[in-house]
Amino acid sequence: MHKLFIALASSLALAGPAMAEVTVTAPWVRATVPAQKSTGAFMQLQSSGPARLVGVSTPLAERGEIHEMAMKGDTMRMQEVTAIDLPAGKAVNLASGSYHVMLIGLKRQLTAGESIPLTLLIENNNKKRDTVTVTVPVKPLTFVSPKAGAAAH
Repeated sequence: MHKLFIALASSLALAGPAMAEVTVTAPWVRATVPAQKSTGAFMQLQSSGPARLVGVSTPLAERGEIHEMAMKGDTMRMQEVTAIDLPAGKAVNLASGSYHVMLIGLKRQLTAGESIPLTLLIENNNKKRDTVTVTVPVKPLTFVSPKAGAAAH
C-alpha cells in the first residue's frame, strides 16, 4: 500500500503545474447603435500564476480580437496584439485607451441592460490552454468605467 501511495504521489508531481486560475472583475461591453458592427469589451484580469490572454470569442460576433491603444507621436493608434501577459498575482486592466477586447462583425445590436457571453482563451507558461467564460453586462454608449484601483477588491 505504501508503494502504491508513493507511485501515485510521484506521478501527480510529474504531471506538471495546474492551469493558472484567472479571475475576471468588473467586465462590461459598450452598447451599439443599430447598424454598428463592432464594439469594445473591458474588464480587469488577475491570474494566480503566469499566463497570457491569447484569444476571445462570443457567439454574437464573427470574431474577437485583443487590441492595444498607444500613442505614436501625437496620434493615438489602435492595433491588434497576439496576447496580453498576465503576471502572477497582478491585476491587468483592459480599459479604453489601453489594452481591450474588440468584438468585430456583430450579428445584432447590443443594447444596454442585456448581458452577453464572452469566452477568454488563457495560455499558461507551459503553452497549455483553457477557457474562462463570463457573462458580461452591456453598458450604455455614454458609460465610463471607474478608474481601476489597486488589485484589492
